[in-house]
Amino acid sequence: MANTTSASLKLTVQQTGENSGTWGQFTNTNLLILEQAIGGYTGVALNATTGATLTFSNGVLSNGKDQVIKLTGTITSNVNVVIPDGVEKTYLIENATIGAFTVTVKTSSGSGVTWATTDKGKKMVYSDGTNIVDTAFTEVSSDISPALGGNLDLNSNNITGTGNIDTTGNIDITGTLIADNDVQADSIGVGTAPSGTTGEIRATNDVTAFYSSDVSLKENIINIPDPIESLKKLNGVLFDWKKEYIDQRGGEDGYFVRKKDVGVIAQEVEKVLPEAVAQRPDGIKAVKYDRLTCLLIEAVKVLTDKVEKLSKEK
Repeated sequence: MANTTSASLKLTVQQTGENSGTWGQFTNTNLLILEQAIGGYTGVALNATTGATLTFSNGVLSNGKDQVIKLTGTITSNVNVVIPDGVEKTYLIENATIGAFTVTVKTSSGSGVTWATTDKGKKMVYSDGTNIVDTAFTEVSSDISPALGGNLDLNSNNITGTGNIDTTGNIDITGTLIADNDVQADSIGVGTAPSGTTGEIRATNDVTAFYSSDVSLKENIINIPDPIESLKKLNGVLFDWKKEYIDQRGGEDGYFVRKKDVGVIAQEVEKVLPEAVAQRPDGIKAVKYDRLTCLLIEAVKVLTDKVEKLSKEK
């Protein structure tokens, strides 16, 4: 019986008594093929539009038998790298091509593993004889869109970096979130769900803060002139919010959003105390209600002086 070829690595398998005088040659070639399969490296230049078909010839060295394959070349369309059917082998493959197109490593008639248009990273894959399968052992640092199949356990370590965390889902934290830098959010809910209205913070309890009011930070300090006249130009009003505004804030809930409300008119405040009014990016004017306190203080002082003066005249 003549010698045969192994199924996966295509080694020359010799029968007893075959290849007299050439056993050494066949054995050395087989050992080199094994070396190639275990630790061999090759670069494969891809055709710009068709990719490449890896060779896997019987009994000889061929690029489809290497362990590590670096794909190179400039591609101008989505391409395939084809491995023959029936091969069972692991590969470490780097996509070092130039061009924003996909590269798919597949078997001749089966499915494969695809590098995205911007993915120029490395993958560990294997052929099961029918398809090319991703081992998912790829390092997160080289995966352009790593996906977790379960929870990420930090094991008392930190997540560090200078980029952003972008998510459409939730980040649930049972401990304390400590940020040593800026934190930006669309809307924030404290003890309640966020409203979804850009720039809005909702809290079911008190919001406690201290404002910077130290005299050492200020200059050109003067008392507010004519506080009584300024107050007389303001109106405390009861009003109803328009339906459009209520709908933008998620509808009435009897707590954060109510149809009937009380307040002042921003345009009136702006005429007498423009420092207490700000205009949002959408053009809507908003009142810094805490700033009105200083106007009330000065008005009370003026009224107190008048009351004291009248009391003395009696």
